[in-house]
Amino acid sequence: MKFFEVSNPYYSLIKANTKEKAMELYKKDSADDEGDLSKELIEVGEIYAAMRYGRAPGEDKNLVPLKEVLKDITSDEEMVLLTDGDLL
Repeated sequence: MKFFEVSNPYYSLIKANTKEKAMELYKKDSADDEGDLSKELIEVGEIYAAMRYGRAPGEDKNLVPLKEVLKDITSDEEMVLLTDGDLL
């Protein structure tokens, strides 16, 4: 599994098997691709993704519990881990 981060136009941290799938998840969850998404979406390491995910407040404004961070990071499910708070 790979991890991808995009900051523009909206922040997202995505877990997917391929960059193409990450782009698909981003477009479904956050924003349309205006032609720059492929350049904006960068692959990041698993430890970086786990740290970033574990330090971000959830919808309830509390940090994601460690067990949930580990479960989500290590599962085989492709998903958006974090998304820009302005989109919630």
